[in-house]
Amino acid sequence: MFTGIVEEMGTVVALVPGDGDEADARLRVRGPLVTSDASLGDSIAVSGVCLTVAELPGDGTFVADVMPETMRRSALGDLVEGDSVNLERALAVGGRYGGHVVQGHVDGVGVVRSRRPGPRWDDIEIALDRSLARYVAEKGSITVQGVSLTVTHVGDDVFGVSLIPTTLQATTLGSLAPGAQVNLEVDVLAKYTERLLTTAGVTR
Repeated sequence: MFTGIVEEMGTVVALVPGDGDEADARLRVRGPLVTSDASLGDSIAVSGVCLTVAELPGDGTFVADVMPETMRRSALGDLVEGDSVNLERALAVGGRYGGHVVQGHVDGVGVVRSRRPGPRWDDIEIALDRSLARYVAEKGSITVQGVSLTVTHVGDDVFGVSLIPTTLQATTLGSLAPGAQVNLEVDVLAKYTERLLTTAGVTR
């Protein structure tokens, strides 16, 4: 479980495609902070995608396997050596919950439609699939590239967020340009609520 509060920006060292028929990969990322107390099997969110630490070379990097489902659902497959990624370790028991409930289970990929700079912040609009838009609510929470954000407005296939100075400086969202693809995770509470309502008449 995560909170959507990015701890550091890491750097992609390598993304090596698998040898099988399906699109899987091995991802190696440099992140001195998140690897400082990491162990094999730990969870680290990479731009919003929960990945399991498979190797710890001991040089401030970690290696994770990226399964075909993750490649299909997220934009991790577009990463190249040198790209920056947002990193967050799993929430420790007793830790501060500064963002919202984030699972690291990406629901889909959005596209930055527009960016409008403000005096100290930026307003961004992101297009998303209509099937996901129903889970997005004005003043609700959404995760973009692993960053917990508050929705400023929402339409049939688009939503807006405002990026404060801290977000602009401490995450990869500061350099997003129109046309960029971003990993999206909608609020899990909205998905569970829909599930409960649609199965209300089901009995066992």
